[in-house]
Amino acid sequence: MTPEVTDMDATGTNAAGTNAAGTKQHRHPLFRNRDFTLLWGGAAFTTLGAQVTILVYPLLVLWAGGSASAAGAVTGAALLPYLLVQLPAGAIADRYDRRRLMIISDLGCLVATSSVMLAVFLDRVWLPHLMAAAFVQGSLAIFYDLAERSAVKNLVPEEQIPAALSQNEARHRAMMMLGQPLGGFLLSFVRWVPFLFTALAHLTSLLMLLAIRKRFQGERADKRETSLLADVGEGVGWLWRQTFLRNVMILVAVSNLVFEGMSLALMVVIRDSGGNPGTIGVVVAIGGVGGLVGALTAIWWRRRLSLPALIVAGLVVWTLCVPPLAYVSNPILLGVVFAFCGYIGGVFNVAGGVYMVGLAPDHVLSRAISVAMLIGAGASFLGAFGGGFVLDTAGVGPAVLSMTILMGLLALAAVLSPGVRAAARTREGGRLSAEDAARLD
Repeated sequence: MTPEVTDMDATGTNAAGTNAAGTKQHRHPLFRNRDFTLLWGGAAFTTLGAQVTILVYPLLVLWAGGSASAAGAVTGAALLPYLLVQLPAGAIADRYDRRRLMIISDLGCLVATSSVMLAVFLDRVWLPHLMAAAFVQGSLAIFYDLAERSAVKNLVPEEQIPAALSQNEARHRAMMMLGQPLGGFLLSFVRWVPFLFTALAHLTSLLMLLAIRKRFQGERADKRETSLLADVGEGVGWLWRQTFLRNVMILVAVSNLVFEGMSLALMVVIRDSGGNPGTIGVVVAIGGVGGLVGALTAIWWRRRLSLPALIVAGLVVWTLCVPPLAYVSNPILLGVVFAFCGYIGGVFNVAGGVYMVGLAPDHVLSRAISVAMLIGAGASFLGAFGGGFVLDTAGVGPAVLSMTILMGLLALAAVLSPGVRAAARTREGGRLSAEDAARLD
């Protein structure tokens, strides 16, 4: 009889921490888990490269003499995959080999960014080419991210999964804070260098993926193919039946339109005041620090405020953050404005995640989160297109005024919405009890 083959590392221990004889082995720290370290590092390079170029694409257009509409178009192309690709990408990442999918994603991003690097080097920049490359890179990044998140549980022992996911979240936030300022700096140095950097980042990630030994997913006991449409429909249906979540996600989706407009307005203000792309990177980095601090203090706020009160207060602060864009050009002051915006966003993300995890049944949780992300981020490309158009046709002042009014209306809608107010009377939507807070700390 042929013995059953299991995925073993170099010590003869499988992902569950059991050796071939069936005895439990000593748990090593995650940094000594070779395959997880390679996966973590490869994803860090991929995320860093994506963050470098997501800022550089519109900056390249603006500093080449292009309009705000053109910059908004290339930003919109990079964001459109969040609307079109996210749900099918999740199903594909579950149905096919995740490691192979990540390798294909890295290769595709390497080709796309190399083509832009060559075009910039030869001074043959063409807007449709930039839009196509941004769309391809954004789409493949979603496939990579979903496959990487799902692969973690197959590379670490079960009891180390929370620590591994925590390290992944820390990595993602660190790469976001580092990548966009780095992109602005590299662009101000030599225009094609950011794309060379991103191509090398994807190449490094690819080599790390190829060095991983373990499988990224286990064998399925049931090989039946379920209907993708039915799976998606169940997740959408569950979220739509949650009145509070439905209303809040609509508010978040509209607020994201405003934030895309604010980002474009920031670029125009810095350019018109004689600044360079590196200055924009600094402002974005300060905003990222605000988001990190907001995430770290979210539970403190949840102990003191119900979710409806937190949402209303956050939307009011966001409304107050918009007008300074029409009057302020100092990078430090603009950084403070975006830090406040990021702080509220960090609080919202953690508080909303805790609420959904406490409310959603486990069998529908992942799909509910994917639908929420689709609603929240999927329409952002409209903000990029619309914000660029308004900035070109009306100027910064009127555009900022319209964004302020829209954000103020969102705060008013949250105050008046019965579905939002009613959540304060539920366990998940009210203030956290001492026991719940202690459990989350």
